Parts: sequence; C-alpha cells; structure tokens
Amino acid sequence: MEDLAVQALNGLASASSLFLVASGLTVIFGVSRIVNFAHGSLFMLGAYLAWTLTGLGPLAGLGGLWSFWGAILLAALAVGALGALLEVTVLRRIYGAPELFQLLATFALVLIVQDVALFLWGPDDKFGPRAPLLRGAVEILGLRFPRYELFLIAVGPVVLGLLWLLFHRTRFGILLRAATQDREMVAALGVDQRLLFTGVFFLGATLAGLGGALQLPREAVTLHMDMAVIVEAFVVVVVGGLGSLPGAFLAALLIGELHAFGILVFPRITLVLVFLVMAVVLVLRPYGLLGRAPSGAPPASEVAAPLPAAMPPALRRAALAALALLVALPPFLGDYPLILLADFATFVLFAASLHFIMGPGGLASFGHAAYFGAGAYGAALLFRHFAAPMELGLLAAPFAAGLAGLLFGWFCVRLSGVYSAMLTLAFAQIAWSVAFQWIEVTGGDNGILGLWPSEWARGRLAFFYLSLALCGAAVLLLRRAIHAPFGMALRAQRDSGLRAEAIGIDAFRIRWLGFAFAAAMAGLAGALFAYGKGSVFPSVLGISRSVDALLMVLLGGVQTLNGPIVGAIAYAGLQEQLARVTDYWRLLLGLVILALVLFFPRGLAGAIRRGGSP
Repeated sequence: MEDLAVQALNGLASASSLFLVASGLTVIFGVSRIVNFAHGSLFMLGAYLAWTLTGLGPLAGLGGLWSFWGAILLAALAVGALGALLEVTVLRRIYGAPELFQLLATFALVLIVQDVALFLWGPDDKFGPRAPLLRGAVEILGLRFPRYELFLIAVGPVVLGLLWLLFHRTRFGILLRAATQDREMVAALGVDQRLLFTGVFFLGATLAGLGGALQLPREAVTLHMDMAVIVEAFVVVVVGGLGSLPGAFLAALLIGELHAFGILVFPRITLVLVFLVMAVVLVLRPYGLLGRAPSGAPPASEVAAPLPAAMPPALRRAALAALALLVALPPFLGDYPLILLADFATFVLFAASLHFIMGPGGLASFGHAAYFGAGAYGAALLFRHFAAPMELGLLAAPFAAGLAGLLFGWFCVRLSGVYSAMLTLAFAQIAWSVAFQWIEVTGGDNGILGLWPSEWARGRLAFFYLSLALCGAAVLLLRRAIHAPFGMALRAQRDSGLRAEAIGIDAFRIRWLGFAFAAAMAGLAGALFAYGKGSVFPSVLGISRSVDALLMVLLGGVQTLNGPIVGAIAYAGLQEQLARVTDYWRLLLGLVILALVLFFPRGLAGAIRRGGSP
C-alpha cells in the first residue's frame, strides 16, 4: 500500500511538470491556432539556460537560494523573450497558412535550435544542482519521498490557478479568450492582434522554459529532451481538448499516473500505454475530454486548392529529360549513387502515398510510417518464417499495409484536423511497440536480417531499375486514381462533406478506401526499402520516419501533383549532402526549410510551376 502511494505521488509530480509544458502549448494554439512543434525546443532551452546560469552565469556568485531560484526565473523569462522574438520574426508571416504548413516552419525551428544547442553546450549530458530548501526527503506512510517532488506536485495546481485568474480577471486574459472564440471580431473592435499574439507566445514560451528549468534537479539536460517532451505534450493537449486548460490539466494527471503505474501493472506495454489511452479517448470522445467541436466552416486557407491543370509543356519536357537521364546514366555510376537513387525512388512513392490522402483526401497523418513499416515487416516476416522470395514479399507488402490501413483508417477518417492526425500517430506508435516488444515474432530491437533481393535483382543496378519501375508505376497509379471518378469523389468530400453526401457520395466510405489505398502504396515503398537495406528494424515505424514523409510533402507542395516527387528528392538529397559536409547539418537544413516556407508558400513544385507557366 505504501509503495502504491509513493507511485501515485511520483505520477503527480510528473503530471505537474508535463502540465507546465502542455499549458503553454494550449495557450498558444488556443489563440494563434499554430501547432507549435518547436515548443519542446523551448523546454530544452529552459533547462540548458538554467544549468548555465546556476553554474557559470552572474548568479553563480550569489550562491545558495538566489543562485538556483534566480536562475530558474531568469531562464524562463529568457525563453519567453525568445518565443516572442520567434513570433515576430517568423511565425507572424505564416498565420494565414494551413496548420500543417505552420507545423513545417516550427519543425525547421526544432532543427535549428537543436544544432545551436549542440554548438553552445556540446553533446554531453549536463547535471544540475539540487534545489536549495528542498533537498532531502520526508517520510510518507513510512517511506521517504523527495521534497522537491512534493514541490513540483504543488506547482501544477498553482500555475493552473494563476492562469485562470489571468484569463478571467484581467483585460489581457479577456482579450485572449475573445480571440480564441472569434479573432475577426476582436480585430473589428480595434484590438492590436499583433501585440496580443506576441504576448501569447511570450506567455506560452515562458511556461515551456519554466517547465524545462524545473527539471534541472530531476534529470540530466540532454539534446534529445525536446522531442521526448513535445510528443507527450501534444498527447496531453489533444486528450484534454485543444485550447482547454482544465482539459490539459486533467489529461496531464491521467498521463502522469499512467506512467507511474503502467510499469507495475502493464510492463509489456509501458512504451505505448499513453498512445493506447489517446486512441481510446479520441475514438470515444473525438474532441478530447473537455474539448468542443469547432463551429462554422473551415478557414479558406485550410481547404486545398482544386486540382491543377496539366503540366506546362516546358516542365513536361524537363520531366521527360530527367526520366531519360535516370534510365540512361545508372550503368555508369558506382554502387553508392545507385543505393541513393533506389532510396530516392522509395521515398518518392512514400511521399506520393501520403500526398494522396493529404491533398485530394484532405486528411493529415502524423503516423504514415505505420504503413511503410507494415509493408516492410510483411515482406520480412514472410521471409523469416516461411523463407518467401522477394517476388512474394513484394506482392504481400501492399496487402499487409492495406489491411493495416483499413483497420486504423476506420477510426482515423471519422475525425478531422489535428485530432485525426494525432490518432494516426497513436496507431503508428502502437504498431512500433508491437514490432519492438514482440521479440519472438519480429526480433524486437535486433530486427530481421538477411532480407536480400532475389538473385536476379541482387546487383545494385538491377535493384535500382526494379525500384524505379515499381515506384514509378505506383506513382502513376496514384495520379490515375486522382483523375478517376474515385479521386473526384475524394476531392468532393474534402471540399464539402455535406454537399457530397447530398448528391449520393458516401463520404466516410470514400475517405476510408482512399486511406487504405494510400497505405497499400506506402507498404510497397517500405518493402522495397527493406530489400534495399537487407534488413528491417522497428525504426521504419518510428515517429521520425512519419515526420520525414510529412516534410517531403509539405516542402514539395500539397496543392500540386508533382509536389511529393520534388519534395522527396529535395529533402532526402539535402539531408544526405548536408550530413556529409558538416556535423551541424540540421541547422543548415532547418534554415533551408524555413526559407522555403517564407518565400515559397506553395512549396517547391508550386514555385517551379509558376516559373514555368506560359
């Protein structure tokens, strides 16, 4: 009984820390509607700045109480000022862009901040001092419990109360609540929205910085803490309901206690328990525990443009010339370029399959790697358990991924926006957990090795031509489907579900089948990728793989058919080349992505198209 009480207190301390980060994310999204992926980077910077100020800054000479708590406060305020600066210089320029395009900009900031932190603080973990006045432990039910953890338990409710007072008892808070409900009306009343949004980002970033700084006595400061916390913060915000502070607090309590007790009750599924809960909540309550359904029609910027006309003649000739080079040049290339070209072919198909549900389908996905990995594991499991050849594996992969798409898509396509995207992420993490922990079948973290192509395709040149032929045919099939009656119906339900239903289109069925079709094509790409590498590991199902696909589509442009092709080649090529040039390749890649976001709002393919139009 005593052990359970201590576990419950540990869960409360974790929930309080998580709420600090999630509350800032909730405040920012509630007013600006920006899905701020860089919020985890602000959390990380808060921890690094607090470590620096306590040990090396001017406060270090004060010693004791003032050194530690002054550093915590200054670190939080400094991160808040940085958040306001990012809003003024970067995010203010993209308020009119779709949510996922804003996500691309904030992900570029993640890459930039990560390498800046690497340059300033190095790769080593940093360990902070213990908190003055809160060292040691107290006895609770005969067991010792750290004083600092008790302090953290109190911080969450105090912050929630202060935020409630801010939103209900101050003019600034009333304006924030009004902007959350109707930004256009607030602007019509003469309120300076620019100043309001800057204040919101300062507040949200300060909360993230405070959450990071307060972790100093609890855990080491690392370069990977940004991604770890942002995923959990998004889960908290979505489970609680977008824009709902009480919902975020309730969800943080739920997640914190799940972490505390999950390792005792469900040790086999601890890694994915949080995502299982998010999936169940979103299936039963599509807008979170305390969230509300959005009112009115979606903003015009979030509705994809009509299907573009045929490619201009100049661009068509350039595309044919590039394809001719792809066919003619490989015999004169070495093994390494052929490996890269085969990878590029699979990435193009992977991005094109995601574009099919994002562009014509109007559905975002943060977990498209689930189907890429399902195809890879479908082929690998046939090889491991039945010694199936490559030909059978390539045939089975789209079916395995398509079945996964039918299963997960039945739930995902019932939602929209960020809720749908986060549900796809939850299912992808569940699939990753199965591959990682079902060691008897999948090999776990050791993966499945020896998955090589058949003898006739084992050479690098032959395998490249096979990848080019299959991926090219699959991309053409996706494009054909977009122009077919099925694709027309898919775009109709995207643009106006009510009108589509009125003329006899079963919107749910169309979205569901489109989702499964895109999953099947991603599965083919995953199988080819696995045969090219000769192995499969759980990383093919990971979040980073899904993010790569999302970045490829957004870089190329969601509103163009050639966007995924251009985006996949540009992103994969940039990543590979920059990684060979410098250790700070994330910084350069982030700056390139940020420049593309600011200056080419329609993506690379859209910019090329405008330049090539007659």
